[in-house]
Amino acid sequence: MQGSNRFLDDMSKLMTNAMGVAQGARTEAETAMKGFVDRWLADRDLVTREEFDAVRAMALKAREENAALAARIAVLESAAEPDAKPAAKPAAKPAAKPAAARRGKKA
Repeated sequence: MQGSNRFLDDMSKLMTNAMGVAQGARTEAETAMKGFVDRWLADRDLVTREEFDAVRAMALKAREENAALAARIAVLESAAEPDAKPAAKPAAKPAAKPAAARRGKKA
C-alpha cells in the first residue's frame, strides 16, 4: 500500500510541476502577444481613449461657443436693422449728351 501512495504522490508532484510550467508558458505567451499588439498599434499611430475623449470634449465646447456666437450675431444684426441706412447709394444717371450730338449734328 505504501508503494501506491508513493506513486500517487510522485504523479501529483509531476502534475503540479507540469501545471506550473504550463502557467509559466501561458504567461510568457500572453506577454509576447501583448508586446506584439502594442507595437502593432503604436505603428498605426492610433489615439488612446483619453486623447479621443479630450478632443471630443474640445469639439463639443467649440460647437457650443459657435452656437452662442451665432445667436449673439443674430441679435446684433436684428438690433442694427432699424437704424441701418442704405448700404449703397443709387447709381448716378449717365451724363447727358450734348444737344448737338442728340440731334445727330457734328460739333
